[in-house]
Formats: sequence, structure tokens, C-alpha cells
Amino acid sequence: MKYCYKQGVPTLEEAMVILKEAERLNPGGWVKHSMYVAEGAKLIAEQTDNLDPELAYILGLLHDIGRREGIYGMRHGVDGYNYAIRNGYDLVARTCLSHIGFKYNNEVVIVGKWDGTDEEHSFVTEYLLGTDDTDYDKLIKLCDYLSLPSGFVLIEKRLVDIALRGGINEYTIPRWKSTFENKQYFEEKIGKSIYSLLPNVRENTFNI
Repeated sequence: MKYCYKQGVPTLEEAMVILKEAERLNPGGWVKHSMYVAEGAKLIAEQTDNLDPELAYILGLLHDIGRREGIYGMRHGVDGYNYAIRNGYDLVARTCLSHIGFKYNNEVVIVGKWDGTDEEHSFVTEYLLGTDDTDYDKLIKLCDYLSLPSGFVLIEKRLVDIALRGGINEYTIPRWKSTFENKQYFEEKIGKSIYSLLPNVRENTFNI
């Protein structure tokens, strides 16, 4: 199996093939969303000294690759992890899990409806408890909340979109705070608003 110079990920060309294959298996808006996550991650990584834009792009493309298995809720993270591990893509596997959860009060909270098994849930929480977010993990989480299938938007619009579709619970506000902490983290790194890097945010947010 071919690898690019970054261990644990496919080449960019292979990643595009993987995403196209997944789209054939399960067409939907998640594919365009993934492409915008990838583009946003690349644009921000280009301004961040310690990040590789191409690696960020590949991880963004494949963060939701578990959706190739069908229309599911948060189990897509485990499906993506299993797919990536089978193919030797360790960094992709990590991203598939890291983007679906966050730590709060010394526990892992999986965002959204869990529709996997109890054993899979335990695996995800134990895995994430045992790891600290890298800057790539933080970046993909951030771009996940900046990207709709129609393009880049203000984080607030994406958060409301998620809440309308999936509802809210006691972890909603901590999750929102975590998202804005990630935004601040990268804005301090690049010395400017992340929105200054993303095209058409105003138009997509306000439908103008």
C-alpha cells in the first residue's frame, strides 16, 4: 500500500479516491461538508507554523469517512476508525474518533446521538481519555464547525444547525465553549480572525 511522506495517511490522490468511493456507497451532503472541512483546515494550517497544510487537508477530507458504511449517527466515528486501521491509516483513524468527542470534567462526551454498541462507546471514551488533542485534532474539530455542505459559515450558524437536527442536552453549552476555545487558540497562533481566511463566509451565513 502506498503512503505519502507522512506516516499514517494516504497520499492526497488516494484520499480523493477513498472519498469518491465512499460517496458512491453513501451519497449525501457529508461529502461536500468534508471537502470544505479539508479546505478550511488547509487554509488555516498554511498560516500556522507547526502544521502541514497537505496533511491537514487529507485529515479533513477523511474525518467522516465512516459514513461510507451508511446513514448513521455518531457511530460513524468508529466505522471510520475501523476502516482507517484496516488500511494502515493511523492518523486518519485518530481523527475519526477525536472529532466526535471532547473532554469535560474529566470525562469524554460524545457529541450527538450514539447509535453504536455499548462496547464501541466504551472503546471510544477510553481511547479519547487516554489521548490529548494534537493541533491537528483541534483544527479538524474547528473546521467541522465552520463547514456546511454549502460552504463556510459562522460557527454560530453551524452550531444552531446541529442543535436543530440533533437537539440539545446538558453538554451543549460546554461543547460550544470548547469550540470557541479552539477558535481562539488558532486565532492567537495566526494573529488574525480565522474568518479572514475562509471564502464566502458572509454570503453563506446570511444567504446573500
